[in-house]
Amino acid sequence: MSRQQEKLDQAARAAWLYYVAGKTQHEIAEHLGISRQIVQRLVAFASEHGLVRVRIEHPISDCLTLAQEVAQRYGLRHCHVVPTDGHDPEALQRMLAVAGAEVAEPYLAAETPLVMNVGSGRTLKAVIDELPQIERPQHRIVSMVGAISADGASNRYDVALRAADKTGSKYFMLPAPLIADSADDRRQWAGNRVYRVVSELSAHADLTLVGIGSVGLGCPLHEDGFLNTDEIQQLVAEGAAGEMIGHVLDGDGRPLTSPICQRVTSLQLPKPTQRNVIAFAGGPAKHKAVQAVLNGGWLSGLVTDEGTARVVLG
Repeated sequence: MSRQQEKLDQAARAAWLYYVAGKTQHEIAEHLGISRQIVQRLVAFASEHGLVRVRIEHPISDCLTLAQEVAQRYGLRHCHVVPTDGHDPEALQRMLAVAGAEVAEPYLAAETPLVMNVGSGRTLKAVIDELPQIERPQHRIVSMVGAISADGASNRYDVALRAADKTGSKYFMLPAPLIADSADDRRQWAGNRVYRVVSELSAHADLTLVGIGSVGLGCPLHEDGFLNTDEIQQLVAEGAAGEMIGHVLDGDGRPLTSPICQRVTSLQLPKPTQRNVIAFAGGPAKHKAVQAVLNGGWLSGLVTDEGTARVVLG
């Protein structure tokens, strides 16, 4: 047994004693023959690696009603809404991650081979991090965004790679930066043989998981250096309301035709037909963007928060 597996086993024992048996950390330390400090680290390790999963069995009626109304209004096959009031952004992202993992896990746990597109974004990354380790080497995970950041380094928000690590699945990387230097440069990246292979596989994906981003000063595209201040302001002036995997949409959910948008190398966003396209996003900064994506009919499923649900219902 590897050292990593031994640590996982010990963390699982400590977490079971703490969360299920209701033992104190002192009692666990005595039972396992280790110090309280090690018990604390093992319990934290178990939580960080998806060994601990908390479910509340009492339904939150307002959130369930909102989810049903959003699904009906926008033709979604499923919608999940988490509470908003009284929670800071980090707590909200945590709730979205837990709910999102519950949505995504049944797909990933399936024995039937699955092709899954994975987008980008902090909330989507939190969802994948919340998933338990599920060994499914038969699955294929496709990154819809370039794995190269603006400075040439690997993309630290490469969520698809994290999903592949969680499942032991084969990982298909998109060999391009998120935003090329020019439209001609974008065409050269897209003409690469590997890019075309990944694009073809993506077009036949069974499931697509994406985040939704706002567009404005301080948004992820700006903060992470993909677009400068002038470019962001230009997109806003042209009616940008939100983005998915770098593709910018107006308030009606239509792709912008700005010259800036012609530089985006991300794969094409699929329209939900028989396949599932599920987005994970919430919070006041995302209200306008989520509304635009729903208006455009891009989704079959959504995991969001109570405040966002109320906004999109008008």
